[in-house]
Amino acid sequence: MLAYFVHIYASNNALTPTYILLLFIVSVLGAAWTIATLFTYHRSKNNAFFVGFIDLCFVGALIAGVYELRGVAKQNCTSVTSGDSYQINFGIFGYASLNGLNFSADKQCSMLKASFAFGIMNCIFFFITSILALCVSRGRENRKETYVKETHYSRHGHRRSGSHRSHRSSHSGTRRTAYV
Repeated sequence: MLAYFVHIYASNNALTPTYILLLFIVSVLGAAWTIATLFTYHRSKNNAFFVGFIDLCFVGALIAGVYELRGVAKQNCTSVTSGDSYQINFGIFGYASLNGLNFSADKQCSMLKASFAFGIMNCIFFFITSILALCVSRGRENRKETYVKETHYSRHGHRRSGSHRSHRSSHSGTRRTAYV
């Protein structure tokens, strides 16, 4: 919808107002970022903290765009007025009066209001994805595993690992435990 306004201003060789241009640029970049992280999700799991940080940056940029467009929130984009009155005769049942209604809407005002609402929704969605990405990042840090490897040495120079012993020697060697 914001591209509609950018096109109108560009075709008339006029500068697009900041309140339209800022939200338009942030929305386009946000859509590109969303598609990029969607297609590279298998790699973005490894750098979930970075994805969460960038999502938070988009929340801030979208808040700035919505703040610039805040003036449209108080505008009344539609009006309904009563028109001519009509009477319908139902014979023995009587008459019915119907009032005609005239409805008018300002298309550009309505589109700016819808863009304002979508900007607020994008703020919420990017905030949710940022929290989810940070949770994935936090979960990966807590899942670092420690592997224990035991190696047995005998006096004869043979090295055995784990529980591969088929017989117990009377001269078993030392046991070393290494944490990896």
